Amino acid sequence: MKVILARDLQAASERVAEANRNRFRQHGVLAINLMGSPGAGKTALLEATLPRLHPRYGCTVVEGDIATTRDGERIAALGVPVVQLNTGGACHLDPAMVARALEELPGGGRLLFVENVGNLVCPAEVDIGTDRTVVVFSVTEGPDKPEKYPLAFSRADAVVLSKVDLLPHLDLRREDFLDVLGRCAPAAAVFPVSARTGEGVDAWCAWIEAQVTNQYSHPPGEG
Repeated sequence: MKVILARDLQAASERVAEANRNRFRQHGVLAINLMGSPGAGKTALLEATLPRLHPRYGCTVVEGDIATTRDGERIAALGVPVVQLNTGGACHLDPAMVARALEELPGGGRLLFVENVGNLVCPAEVDIGTDRTVVVFSVTEGPDKPEKYPLAFSRADAVVLSKVDLLPHLDLRREDFLDVLGRCAPAAAVFPVSARTGEGVDAWCAWIEAQVTNQYSHPPGEG
């Protein structure tokens, strides 16, 4: 009987993640892992982001959900190439799933967004090979979530504080969220955003463009 140890499975997963990362580098693609709780506003953020960045960078999207194709359909309606990954119960995407999705996406783009399964625990523990990690965190979740789920926030390159247009209807101040983010994610860029009103979307998109520039020195369409 052959015994497969957990560390062997972990090593295999890490090899696939590294292969994904190498693939992105070879093709000049900046890949962003978008994490957040269910209902945090990840897909709405993409709907506000993609019309600004797709014409210049040729975006593609991998949509991760346990079931349904609703989020993938929302992205496809924007004219952006998308692959829907349904895990059937798994609480996160793994690097092999992402690798299979990449085979279905067209080449030539410079930006890939992977919207992970709605969860602040499992996705933070699994390297899928992306270049940047972004956590989307809604004001309706309350300011204590970064302290309850420290791994996700400590690994984030950026945190999008979403649905800030709802703050006038809550017994919380923007400063309450920014203070806790400063403690839990001190190295992360923070963007208060409303996908509904457009507040903060320009600053968020400018950060993404800066990441592309930092990752690859040549401008879009060259190299």
